[in-house]
Amino acid sequence: MIVKTMVDGVIGGIIAGMHDLAAAPTPEPTTGINTAGLADFLRTFFAPLFLAVVSVVAIFFLFTREITRFVQFIILAIAIGVIFYVPNIIEVTAKAIAGALGIK
Repeated sequence: MIVKTMVDGVIGGIIAGMHDLAAAPTPEPTTGINTAGLADFLRTFFAPLFLAVVSVVAIFFLFTREITRFVQFIILAIAIGVIFYVPNIIEVTAKAIAGALGIK
C-alpha cells in the first residue's frame, strides 16, 4: 500500500512536470553568470573553517604567552569575521568594487 502510494506520487509528479514543461514559455538566454547563492555558499563553507583556525591560533598565542600578538590576532579575526557573519557584506562590497571599476 505504501509503495503504491509512493509510485503514484512519483508518476503524478513526472506527469505534472511534463505538463509544466509543455506549457512553460521558452526562457530567454541569460548574458551573465548566475551567482544568486554564491555568497551564502561561501559563508556556510568558510565560516566554520575560519572559526576552527582562529581557535587554534588563539590558543597557541595564549599558551606561548604572547599577549600582544594575541590581541592583534583577535582584532584581525574580528575584522575578517565581520565579512563572514554580516549579511550582504560580500554583495555590497562586490557591487562597490564593480562600480569603482566601471562595471555595471
